[in-house]
Amino acid sequence: MPRLKRRLAAVTAALALAFTGGAAGPAAADPRATEKTPTVAGTGGAVSTVDPEASAAAIEVLRKGGNAVDAAVAAAATLGVTEPYSAGIGGGGYFVYYEAATGKVHTIDGRETAPAGMQPDAFIDPATKTAENPAGTPYRFSPELVTSGVSVGVPGTPATWERALENWGTLGLREALRPAIKVADRGFVVDETFRQQTLDNRTRFAQFSSTADLFLPGGDAPAVGSVFRNHDLAETYRLLAQRGAEGGFYAGALAEEIASAVQAPPRLSADALPAGVPYLPVPVGSMTAADLAAYAVRDQAPTRVSYRGYDVYGMAPSSSGGTTVGEALNILEQFELAGMDAPAALHHYLEASALAYADRGKYVGDVPGVPTAALTDDVFGKERACLIDPLAAAPKPVAPGNVNSYDGVCPAAPAALAEDADTENISTTNLTVADRWGNVVEYTLTIEQTGGSGIVVPGRGFILNNELTDFSTVWRADDPNRIEPGKRPRSSMSPTIVLQDGEPFLALGTPGGSTIITTVLQMIVNRIDLGMDVSQALAAPRASQRNFASGTVTSEPEFIAAYGEALKGYGHKLVPAGDALTSAAEIGAATAIEFSPGDGEGGELRMIAAAEPTRRGGGSAMVVAPAPTPSP
Repeated sequence: MPRLKRRLAAVTAALALAFTGGAAGPAAADPRATEKTPTVAGTGGAVSTVDPEASAAAIEVLRKGGNAVDAAVAAAATLGVTEPYSAGIGGGGYFVYYEAATGKVHTIDGRETAPAGMQPDAFIDPATKTAENPAGTPYRFSPELVTSGVSVGVPGTPATWERALENWGTLGLREALRPAIKVADRGFVVDETFRQQTLDNRTRFAQFSSTADLFLPGGDAPAVGSVFRNHDLAETYRLLAQRGAEGGFYAGALAEEIASAVQAPPRLSADALPAGVPYLPVPVGSMTAADLAAYAVRDQAPTRVSYRGYDVYGMAPSSSGGTTVGEALNILEQFELAGMDAPAALHHYLEASALAYADRGKYVGDVPGVPTAALTDDVFGKERACLIDPLAAAPKPVAPGNVNSYDGVCPAAPAALAEDADTENISTTNLTVADRWGNVVEYTLTIEQTGGSGIVVPGRGFILNNELTDFSTVWRADDPNRIEPGKRPRSSMSPTIVLQDGEPFLALGTPGGSTIITTVLQMIVNRIDLGMDVSQALAAPRASQRNFASGTVTSEPEFIAAYGEALKGYGHKLVPAGDALTSAAEIGAATAIEFSPGDGEGGELRMIAAAEPTRRGGGSAMVVAPAPTPSP
């Protein structure tokens, strides 16, 4: 068995079975890790997440001999405790792994799936079907779809953790979950972000008795500085540890309870709601225990493109991240961005994004025959680059390219325009982990909406996703992202690993809904083309062009202040970022690790772990052995 061989080869990993001590760094002095350091350099392994508890859990595993996969699962499970509105076992995600021993990149598609009983008109309000309007009208996206059972996909996260550990880990699920169980039981310190996210979701959470009991005790969000404990989730993790994902989650009592929560959400009556809280419709879903029993992750080959001497690996469909980031890089490689001023380089970045998004909408989904090879072909990218005017933004939306006929020669004949509505939400979380041997994990996981569907499985301590809202709302036969039973909704999640001469150079990813693709792309351009170091590339202000008919570029206020006037001269329409359900004006919450050969004894791989300095309250970067601080 592969895992048994790895365990015998890495004897020190057995020490991780105990997990009796606190993590190094912030957790050593205080059992609750609260200090956030956005950038740190060192050796022996590194991690970057949005949360210090999760980062401390990963460092604990690495210090005790576990590898990057073990540490990534430990961190992800801890994020399920401390970031329950962004991720958890009620959701799914994409796992990318660089294996140092072979130099190969592997991926796991752990995306959620539609139940077998889901119908093409699942998002149509049956009350609107009349003789005059037999097709009916879709539910409103908010609040009906985002707070519903019909939006819940079969979760893939527990299966992803188990598959990753079986394929490449040295620990089993029982050992990898121990740090998260500890945090769930002893609690974590509530910060402003957690409280604000709870308040943003108060109306939705108040609809469900199980959710209100957990996250709105006494009718209010937990106070900043208080300690939040989730004993129900700790018990659920113990169940997974004892029975595994298959026996503890996808079968048995918990599977029945998940299906029941989807089909008959634990509603409060209208007169039981707090004063001023409206009663929401909450359409029900069709998921059954059989749907959970049928779930399976996918092991699949990554996407790969070459960019200025680097090899960039990402997720293949059902994610659109690898194809869209890859295509945009192939387009940008036709231009010398490093020789341009910042506005000119950003103009090219925005236009390349629009072209790649046009092709994403036309061709990418969880359907047979996605032209992945064509979309990531540098010849196709060269032909698409013909459409970029270096002095002016093209009218939007731009048309997709023709993947069946291209030769890299200008001019290029477009394909028919595709309808591509944006329904992805800005939540999700991301983590980056590397170990002393040079193995690297980039993992993006989500429950979709901040707060998912809002439905906590009673007595189990976790929120179910509302990932199926990523399907197109109205069914069309020619739409690759149409609703179908058993299908995975298209995602923008883009966990990415960049190699140089076969060795890790950069690993990065971010949450942010459909802006994930542009954020990863912009960070790569910042680092490789624009001369920023990894922390600068991550912290720089962001903008996202997704080929909307309006032509608007979603932009952080700092980006508008720095480049708005200059880009306006190219014809770009910059509008402030912001989610309809929150007051956030941020794009993403990225994590990254950069690598360079060590110059010390033994030539240890040097790592720079970078997290957000301010977005989403700032992130947490840690290393096993910090580099000495240079003398002034």
